[in-house]
Amino acid sequence: MNPEAQQDVSVSQGIRMIFYMMKPNETSFKTLEEVPDYVKQATPFFISLMLLELVVSWILKGKPPGRLDDALTSISAGIFSRLPSLFSRSIELTTYVYIWENYRLISLPWHSPWTWYLTFLGVDFGYYWFHRMAHEVNIMWAGHQTHHSSEDYNLSTALRQSVLQVYTSWIFYSPLALFVPPSVYAVHLQFNLLYQFWIHTEVINNLGPLELIINTPSHHRVHHGRNRYCIDKNYAGVLIIWDRIFGTFEAENEKVVYGLTHPINTFEPFKVQFHHLVYIWTTFWSTPGFFNKFSVIFKGPGWGPGKPRLGLSEEIPEVTGEEVPFSSSVSHLLRIYAVVQSALMLAFYEETFADKAALSQVTLLLRVAFIILTLTSIGFLLDQRPKAAVLETFRCLVFLMLCRFGHLKPFIPSLSFAFEIFFSICIAFWGVRSMKELAFGPWK
Repeated sequence: MNPEAQQDVSVSQGIRMIFYMMKPNETSFKTLEEVPDYVKQATPFFISLMLLELVVSWILKGKPPGRLDDALTSISAGIFSRLPSLFSRSIELTTYVYIWENYRLISLPWHSPWTWYLTFLGVDFGYYWFHRMAHEVNIMWAGHQTHHSSEDYNLSTALRQSVLQVYTSWIFYSPLALFVPPSVYAVHLQFNLLYQFWIHTEVINNLGPLELIINTPSHHRVHHGRNRYCIDKNYAGVLIIWDRIFGTFEAENEKVVYGLTHPINTFEPFKVQFHHLVYIWTTFWSTPGFFNKFSVIFKGPGWGPGKPRLGLSEEIPEVTGEEVPFSSSVSHLLRIYAVVQSALMLAFYEETFADKAALSQVTLLLRVAFIILTLTSIGFLLDQRPKAAVLETFRCLVFLMLCRFGHLKPFIPSLSFAFEIFFSICIAFWGVRSMKELAFGPWK
């Protein structure tokens, strides 16, 4: 995908992108370089739909659709997952282009509606099997578990993506490269992902006959549940027919409790992304026997010596419906501070993607390091981790240094002085907290 191929999208097109309702004649391109970055173009529509969900939830239920700390963590995971694309093309596209250029059997016409619809089915079929294996193969689950770690279920949960997942998902799409042009594949790879945004909500109930054919919020709520009846069900991306065909469909019945069967109880982005890899590493070395070690990696997350490939269902903790999601106990003032800093970081993140072609490699690396530092520091603050104040003091100092040397610039140049004053106040505040922490122990 080429960022320079961007063009403004109308409200109609933005909505149709998210609901996979774009027409073949609107989205057929001869070369990969011509394919727009539809995911980036959809960002305003993500935000608008999240605000709409908030309003509808208040009207229908008298409460927001989720918790602020959980939403910030989901958004931070989404940002984390996109950072590698600043430096190189996605491996899902790189491997596809390589197979296409060296091993394709035939070349379907890129401008044909039949190619477009065939690719729609092929990508969705590939996604079903990737998604299923991501639950049934432990090393793949290490990436996908990030998406399931939220204990809320709302549109922000859709943004909670893994930085590791693309390194295995490409395998399941690669057969298409034997006959489908990369430009057609790139369009559907994005639309398949965009479609799955709107199904992450509790404000939409049953959709009637559509429930028989397409993946809906009701079906996907089951997939995100940790109830025993929800485990390893409803892997569909767009069409629920794959689950019905391959025996993994389950309808929503009792109340769904969301999250991992063993909650991770943290908002720190590195733990959200990589904690299961650490678990696999520890389990691998503590498990005796070569074949058992092999099984730790390639059998299910619940497997153990003497157990079936996917583990024992009776070992999955039962839910009561009274589970209380892990929440941060920080003050409302600190929550507001976390939102403000997240919003500023998000603005720099968007600006970095928009200007990446004009930025030097040094500036790009420094900006990415600052974004990761910000995500980590906000996670530490929400978790009330030891040395959180020290880390935040350091982060604010780094911001001022990057601005001073021209690697970061306020998106509104006239506010440069205001930014310096604001971050200087932050340094003073967190510096005092750091000294108190060092003298008297962790702050509350």
